Amino acid sequence: MTTEYHHIPVMPREVATALQVARGAIVVDATVGGGGHALELGKATMPGGILVGIDQDPAALAAAETRLAPLRSQGEVFVRQGNFRDLDTLLGDLGLAWVDAILFDVGVSSPQLDSYERGFSFHDAGTGAGAESRTEAEADPRAAAAFLDMRMNPDGGTPTAAELLAQADEAELVRILRRGGEERWAGRIARAIVRQREQEPLTDVVSLRELVKAAIPAAARRQGRHPARLTFQALRIAVNDELGALETGLEAAIRWLRPGGRVATLSFHSLEDRIVKRIFSAHAGRCVCPPDLPVCACGAVGELRVLTPHALRPTQQEVMENPRARSTRLRVAERL
Repeated sequence: MTTEYHHIPVMPREVATALQVARGAIVVDATVGGGGHALELGKATMPGGILVGIDQDPAALAAAETRLAPLRSQGEVFVRQGNFRDLDTLLGDLGLAWVDAILFDVGVSSPQLDSYERGFSFHDAGTGAGAESRTEAEADPRAAAAFLDMRMNPDGGTPTAAELLAQADEAELVRILRRGGEERWAGRIARAIVRQREQEPLTDVVSLRELVKAAIPAAARRQGRHPARLTFQALRIAVNDELGALETGLEAAIRWLRPGGRVATLSFHSLEDRIVKRIFSAHAGRCVCPPDLPVCACGAVGELRVLTPHALRPTQQEVMENPRARSTRLRVAERL
């Protein structure tokens, strides 16, 4: 099993500039990961600041504890286990009244994808999530034993992806694939999953990957990126309830910000980005009622000022150095 948790923070300069962290500030990294963003934000707030790092992955927490240790002599550093939906509880337990800046780094991390035994990636061990090979990358026999877990907190007691595949009916599978992956061939893939589990449970990465490839039309398999990419994404999102947690966490973050405080989000696909845009818009006082409603019924009142009308994107240089950054969207808002 992979023991080293190495994650390259995305758009670190842009994040630091956007959050405008000052010395003595209270800063929350709601997805601390390996501590890359948190370390830079912590340096800006020390001495005298308070840094809170939150993550649901025990491996990430261990890495963050080590990386952030040098800051403890200059201020208060707290590393806590939980996810976005736990923000109210975790910050309340620390006795905080407000925070100055909150960062959400949404989605799965590179170490989680690279740990093939955790079942997040449709690629085999050693290929990484950024690889696009469908030949040698799929030949590693170790992936045959890669269990479809996909839980960001493997000790959390929630169902694994394998259990979800075994329990959900066809209609629910279609909903999962469409909601979390916007998968065009959701119906065909769901039917194939139901047929397969009548013969044998789907429990490993290779079996699911090959089933998806066989379920969609041959012409579609030859287009774009790996045909199993969206299915794996959708299952991961469903297992961890990522979209629901993001909504809950963003709403909580806005409540915790002091006037002038800022919230920043790093999202990696349109599903996450749409949630961020919708919530920021709603709290900026922009009407979110259906367009055919004759009178506004949402009662929109401005609490936020959106600082990024258009999402910021990584530079070409960063994408060259870290291909996984290519789809990143950074959005920032300030509490009024």
